[in-house]
Amino acid sequence: MNILSKYCYLLLLLTATIFCNGSDDSPEFVSYEKFGARGDGKTDDQLAIAAAHDFANAANLPVKVKDNARYYIGGGDRAIVIMTDTDFSNAQFTIDDRKVKKINRPVFVVKSRRKHYKLKELTSLYRNQNKLPLLLKSDSLIVLNNNKIKRFIRYGVNANAGKAQTDIIIVRKDGTISKDTPLAWDFEQITGNTVYPIDRKQLIVKGGTFTTIANQEPGPHKYYSRNMQITRSNVLISNITHKVIEPDKPHSFPYSGFISISNCCNVTVQDCVLSGRKVYKTVKPNSKSTSTGTYDISLSRAANIRFVNCTQTNDILDSQYWGIMGSNYCKNLEYDRCKLSRFDAHCGVYNATIKNSIIGRGGISVTGYGTLTVENTTVYAWNFITLRADYGSFWRGNIKISNSTFIPAAGKKIANAAIISGNYADHHNFGYACYMPENVLVENLTVRDGNHLPGYKGLSVFSMFNVKLHNNRKYKEIYPSIKPGQVTVKGIKTASNKKIALSPNKYMFKNVKFVDEDRKQRSKERSQAQTDRKNSNRRAKK
Repeated sequence: MNILSKYCYLLLLLTATIFCNGSDDSPEFVSYEKFGARGDGKTDDQLAIAAAHDFANAANLPVKVKDNARYYIGGGDRAIVIMTDTDFSNAQFTIDDRKVKKINRPVFVVKSRRKHYKLKELTSLYRNQNKLPLLLKSDSLIVLNNNKIKRFIRYGVNANAGKAQTDIIIVRKDGTISKDTPLAWDFEQITGNTVYPIDRKQLIVKGGTFTTIANQEPGPHKYYSRNMQITRSNVLISNITHKVIEPDKPHSFPYSGFISISNCCNVTVQDCVLSGRKVYKTVKPNSKSTSTGTYDISLSRAANIRFVNCTQTNDILDSQYWGIMGSNYCKNLEYDRCKLSRFDAHCGVYNATIKNSIIGRGGISVTGYGTLTVENTTVYAWNFITLRADYGSFWRGNIKISNSTFIPAAGKKIANAAIISGNYADHHNFGYACYMPENVLVENLTVRDGNHLPGYKGLSVFSMFNVKLHNNRKYKEIYPSIKPGQVTVKGIKTASNKKIALSPNKYMFKNVKFVDEDRKQRSKERSQAQTDRKNSNRRAKK
């Protein structure tokens, strides 16, 4: 913020504070207009809105926004800090990103009053450990790092050298690690940690329509974070709508998510309408052109995050829009009654649940561990679940699918279809052993695979995964993957009426126990029918 802007902001705050304190009755809530906001859709109200929230935070008062007001927020770098309940009502906010001072400065920050801190005495932790050797000031989310070890060494066009080993745990005041957020890695050395105290009281932010006029920056991409950033635990975000006016130019900087949740836990996003963002191309240093990920939902180092009854403004099947959500280092993520284009986990999610939902073209794309549960959900992607190839098609745990519908490629003609797809590059070191799901249970799945090309052999549970291992007994994986233990299918109905197979890769999955309950039931029925016929013939002869 420059000197003139800072002077104007302080003047607004001082004038409004005198006005509020000078009234006979203490205000029940804070409004933007008392701090000089015009709400005409033309005047830049960013400083006035920031001043209103700063006063509300200091006085511990809620904020209530004027009905039908239209607020314009320009490219200033003054973040609007929210620490009290805020009702945006039906006001409209225009966020203009065409001339921005700092592209990584959020517009709104939902922030805790409680300060994060470090634990100097915390030097190591191990996977089976269930308690810290110390007490905390309160229940907290702790982010752990070991920069001596690299994990998630990405493969492919977006290849990188990996990230420092990172994990998050919820720890009670007595030092007990929550069973819902167990340690994913051994930390023989902790090079960094941050403790984020968990707020007990829920903070509610609701209402409002926010329209982003997207940036029009050319050149190598840098992520814009002009968003609503939630860094406080125990928050409800409800009835917020985010729209986007996209640029006419084919290139612009991508976005890291309008709803951005990080370093916190116990956040619910409910009854919100968000927007998929256009796919843009960028040229990597290796001269390869690649699509640039740009999101409206971004999650990082967060636990117990729920999206309930959320939809998006654009078609979840439209390929010109990127998948709406991306996440890293999260635990216990959930979609419930959502209609969104994608559920995605990059650098490892522990436990994910998608239920009562509709997932579009981006599908369910994950890397991680724990239990992945999909129930009463329809998926329109090429595969029902994709284990991300750029992170080793890795899922260490179980997958459970029930009472769901799979429409491969949204009904387009298909050559093959798999419930779980992946592509394992065994010559690449991802920074960990690449586990495949230990147990897979699929029951009551309807597959609409009737629109297929000639030669289609039917649905498989797993895709090819590693073509080098296909019918090649002599080939040995350089970095061997850990294969599944058991796959159980029951109540599978396909439009093609073709048999379901474990995988087209017979050799790679040869030691996996495949239990087809439908086939067993059909065999049992055939056997019973034969017995009935024999008994009938004996009776007839008598």
